[in-house]
Amino acid sequence: MVVGGRLLVFPCVQKIGRLPLNVITTKIRTNQVFTHLGVPINVTGTAQIKIHSKEKKSLMAAAELFMNRTTEQIKKICSETLEGHQRAIMGTMTVEDIYKNRAAFSEQVLQVASTDLMSMGIRVISYTINEVTDDEGYLKALGKPRTAEVKRDADIGNAEAKRDAGIEEAAANERAMQAVYSNKITTAKAQRDYLLKKASYDQETFTKKAQSDLAYDLQSAKTQQRIKEETMEIKVIERKKQIAIQEQEVTRKQRELDAQVIKPAEAEKYKIEMLAEAERNKRIIEAEAQAEAIRLKAEAQAFAIEAKAKAEAEQMAKKADAGMSTRTLLW
Repeated sequence: MVVGGRLLVFPCVQKIGRLPLNVITTKIRTNQVFTHLGVPINVTGTAQIKIHSKEKKSLMAAAELFMNRTTEQIKKICSETLEGHQRAIMGTMTVEDIYKNRAAFSEQVLQVASTDLMSMGIRVISYTINEVTDDEGYLKALGKPRTAEVKRDADIGNAEAKRDAGIEEAAANERAMQAVYSNKITTAKAQRDYLLKKASYDQETFTKKAQSDLAYDLQSAKTQQRIKEETMEIKVIERKKQIAIQEQEVTRKQRELDAQVIKPAEAEKYKIEMLAEAERNKRIIEAEAQAEAIRLKAEAQAFAIEAKAKAEAEQMAKKADAGMSTRTLLW
């Protein structure tokens, strides 16, 4: 037995048989099968099967059963086996179990069918349920409470959603109005600030302009005053020049007068004053000399009187001393 290789065959002595080793997909349909509680349902499943070529024992069993059979023939045999096991498992479970717990149902079918098919050299790769239906409306009725519950929840959710949407819309409108009012307030504040700043700038501009005008007028007045002062200074200078000229003329005439009249008169006056001063000094000296002579004469007379008085006093003293000496001798 050769798997996926070549082999030399002798005709008339040996014969050759083939087995398909590819994966075979088959649909398993079981209709109107009564479940554990007697409810007939329809179940459609899909199985992936393949001749188990990894083990020689399984391959020999498959060769014995399926040698030279087509893929459709192999699929039909395996499908009948799987359908039987599917029916058997359906009879042990309720509709609710099959419908709600499909994985457990598929696992049971796979375990039971794999044992039988493996004995035929077939390995079940996978098995899944595609569809569960019934002709009596049981599944539909089974789903009505849930459907009603879902619808109720949907209606509640829809109502809550509408309510929340209304609340959100109202909140959005409120926020929008707040934004509008806030924007208006901001705009009003900005306009107020603008007007206040503009008024301040205008006042500052007017003040600067007034100061500039006042400064200009003041500067103009100062300029006019300076011009007047300079004009007056020019006039004063001119007047001073005129006065200086006049003074020079007066000085010249005074000099002429001095030279021609005053100087000779002053010279004569000076001569007279000198003569008078000399006469006065002479008289003063003569008077002083006479007074000095009188003083000296008086001093001389006083000295003579004083000397005479001293002499008389000394004489009196001597007489007194002589008298004292005589009385001493008498005693």
